[in-house]
Amino acid sequence: MKYSHRLSDAIHILAYVKIYHDSDLSSRTIALSVESNPSLVRRLMATLAKAGLLTTHPGTVAPELARPANSITMLDIYHALDDGQLLHIDEKTNPLCIVGGNIQDTLNEAYQKVQAAAENVMTEITLQSIIDDILARQKSKAKNS
Repeated sequence: MKYSHRLSDAIHILAYVKIYHDSDLSSRTIALSVESNPSLVRRLMATLAKAGLLTTHPGTVAPELARPANSITMLDIYHALDDGQLLHIDEKTNPLCIVGGNIQDTLNEAYQKVQAAAENVMTEITLQSIIDDILARQKSKAKNS
């Protein structure tokens, strides 16, 4: 099973831009933090900019959050990526089998409930709350060192 890290990487990029706002914000530097490649970072940044979550300036390396971090929710970021559904149904099952012939409709209803619940929770989680948690964990690590 293949997992997408796009949401995690997008949140990572936005948090990095906010936390390191006075530092090098090149895609190369951000990619080192994400442990990815600069082209992926640039593509995600372009997607976030198109969604109105990030502002970039052609010819300069100065991305900024387009809105305050406390007004950007995880759902905003999720929708910016156009990831659609969290869960996916196997469309290729045996229609002559009781299970295979009915599983898609049954799971569609269940998955819609899961999707709605997840999206409701995502509206409660702001980028600022994620940033605050990152900084608190870092402070705790530094204190324990």
